[in-house]
Amino acid sequence: QVQLVESGGGLVQPGGSLRLSCSASGFSFSTSPMTWVRRAPGEGLEWVSSITRDGGHTFYANSVKGRFTISRDNAKNMLYLQMNSLKSEDTAVYYCSRDSSRGQGTQVTVSS
Repeated sequence: QVQLVESGGGLVQPGGSLRLSCSASGFSFSTSPMTWVRRAPGEGLEWVSSITRDGGHTFYANSVKGRFTISRDNAKNMLYLQMNSLKSEDTAVYYCSRDSSRGQGTQVTVSS
């Protein structure tokens, strides 16, 4: 079955950077568009970014555009999210997703 395992979260100061990773298995990763979503404390799920199957097209929420970069390595079945210039409002649990499936998430906390 679909398995998605996120990693790379942590505590970072405002202005800092983190790189999230998602290891995918149980489905054809190279033929699947992939997405990152997040859930801030007390909030609903928010779409962050998506990438097409071949990585040729990427899409971002306005709130992260210019700061986050989504990428993938189809040879390794890996999805990434490079997050720069982090803000306190980026604090959330981040999930990678394929269709309606999500992993367990990785916590990102931006605080001084």
